Amino acid sequence: MKPAPPISPNAPTQRVLDVLHDWAEQGVLRRLDVALARFLAELCPQIPPALAVAVALLADLEGRGHTCVLLDELPQHLIALKERAATAGAPPLPPDVHWPHDGERLLRECPAVHLEGEPDHGAPLIFSRERRAAPSSLDPLGGRGGRSPTLGAMETGRLYLRRYWRDENTVAARIHQRLQHEAEVDAPGAAALLAQLFQPADDTEVDWQKLACALALRGRFTLLTGGPGTGKTHTAARLLALLWATRAQPGALRVALAAPTGKAAARLKQSIDRELVKLAALPGVAELSQRLGPARTLHSLLGARPDTRRFARNAAQPLEVDVLLVDEASMIHLEMMAALLDALPPTARLILLGDKDQLASVEAGAVLGDLCTGAEQGRYTPQTAQALQALCGDRIPQPFIDPAGPALLQRVVMLRKSHRFGGAIGQLAQAVNAGDAERAQTLLQQTDDAAVRLLPVPQLLAPIAAPVAAPALVDLAVQGRDGAKGYAHYAELLRQGPAAEADWNTWAQRVLQAFDQCRVLCAVREGPWGVQTLNEAIAARLDALGLLHGRGAWYAGRPVMVTRNDHDLGVLNGDVGIALPTGTQGLRVVFLQGQSLRSVSISRLADVQTAFAMTVHQSQGSEFDHTVLVLPERHAGLSRELIYTGITRARSFFTLVCADTQTLHEGIQRVTRRASGLLSRIDTLERV
Repeated sequence: MKPAPPISPNAPTQRVLDVLHDWAEQGVLRRLDVALARFLAELCPQIPPALAVAVALLADLEGRGHTCVLLDELPQHLIALKERAATAGAPPLPPDVHWPHDGERLLRECPAVHLEGEPDHGAPLIFSRERRAAPSSLDPLGGRGGRSPTLGAMETGRLYLRRYWRDENTVAARIHQRLQHEAEVDAPGAAALLAQLFQPADDTEVDWQKLACALALRGRFTLLTGGPGTGKTHTAARLLALLWATRAQPGALRVALAAPTGKAAARLKQSIDRELVKLAALPGVAELSQRLGPARTLHSLLGARPDTRRFARNAAQPLEVDVLLVDEASMIHLEMMAALLDALPPTARLILLGDKDQLASVEAGAVLGDLCTGAEQGRYTPQTAQALQALCGDRIPQPFIDPAGPALLQRVVMLRKSHRFGGAIGQLAQAVNAGDAERAQTLLQQTDDAAVRLLPVPQLLAPIAAPVAAPALVDLAVQGRDGAKGYAHYAELLRQGPAAEADWNTWAQRVLQAFDQCRVLCAVREGPWGVQTLNEAIAARLDALGLLHGRGAWYAGRPVMVTRNDHDLGVLNGDVGIALPTGTQGLRVVFLQGQSLRSVSISRLADVQTAFAMTVHQSQGSEFDHTVLVLPERHAGLSRELIYTGITRARSFFTLVCADTQTLHEGIQRVTRRASGLLSRIDTLERV
């Protein structure tokens, strides 16, 4: 028996769906956004036109990183969407289509919407009315850059796609459960170990690293945030040594290391190993180093399967770990965090490391940013402060004490002193993070410090069909400047080749290490300022100089980034390798994994892209001696977080390339804010 055909929507709604279809054809919306609206209209043929548009808008916002839409902001989002359509020359919506003042009534009357708190009938949309996070007197800007305000008492409604509502509830519930646990700690023993792990600090300075370790001893959830060079992995290694030394039974502690990408996982393991070597004289550290396995990607840790979004590891088949340390947590999206927390045994400790001010995940959610709301203020209760002082002897300064501090912040520590970025790069990052565009421009234009530079280039007016990169930018990428190397350095090593066949591995390592000394980072993929154009232009310039023969799909020296995990080949999304000649085996892409090499035939690598230039998002978890950040001309996607992330990829030299410094000013003032109910849910659970 054939299924009954779907019922057609009412005529006004059908006219709106036709307009939305045209918008998708012209790139104003995704086809997926319109498909969802059409699906809802088929489920509920009497759905009002305004609700059909709201559903498409909700899907569009999810694609932009939001996990829900706040009802009181929906009219502004709808106005912005109409403006995008007008700019694209797309047909307008009927003039009477707008989100009404009593929009909540439309949701309550629609059978496709489940009202949270009432019997769940499995509807695809969820409407939640609850307390909204609102700015407090401690945080007038509503959290860092307004991304997630501190908790207040404003009422609002949120509209969700079901899976994001489910994931948000999972994350809130699992974190709340962990916050309830208070471990018994041998204070004198812990104090003695902390004194061995950390050198005595200046009496006037709080040792936040030491405090973080003391805090982590007390619970099953710890979040350690801070900018580059503040010592997150330095602290994490000492925390692992501390947990190992204080474990209940000898040899019983199962520790796992993980990160969102293969590159970040490899860097985490290298950093932890390097720090543990410094602690080798302490009892038990040598055993910990031997037992510590390789760091894995979160997908690998959870057992990703190609045929489903679900993982092999879950609440029914939990991870076999006692301590899980996850780096680069700012890259973890909501769905992944829900899966991770679901698979983690309730008794295991979770330690998250990350920079809350970096770009959030590519997919929906800004979990780390949400969880770190208020971290700048500390907001430790007097009880927490007293317990930490008993463990490590350090007194938390009074400005960081708040008797009303939420339970979540009793498990969050922000490291505040950079041990690497004390010079111009650090000052530039701080200025951008503070929203001080004038200070940032002054630092870029100073001439007495070669660490940072501004390279102004002419505006590029080439047609989009055939974009042309600025010659000055290509020169910089190839030749470098003021001691900061460019790609000619690695290409020259490549051209020279190994001195003898036996030296091939050493030569290949040198080529890979030389390539990683420089990287061009872009805010966009397409156009004269984008990844594709710059990759082609840089390869052509190296070819013209006789350093590479950069023609055709594959050539010796082509750097590539893997864009999809391939466990059979042993390569992961984000891994960067270089195509090198290997004699009898022909051209193979060689990856540096730790101190060893892995090579893969070019014929087996399908999911790769040339990597002279990459997006700022793709660079997260990496560092380069010289970073070149390319800003497009007046682009709506440019943000403070993107600029900050690009700057902090640089170790020694940073160059900003842009045609108009107004672009820099506008980007620094544009702060990413993703709608979320995560903090509100955690707060609600705490008050129950």
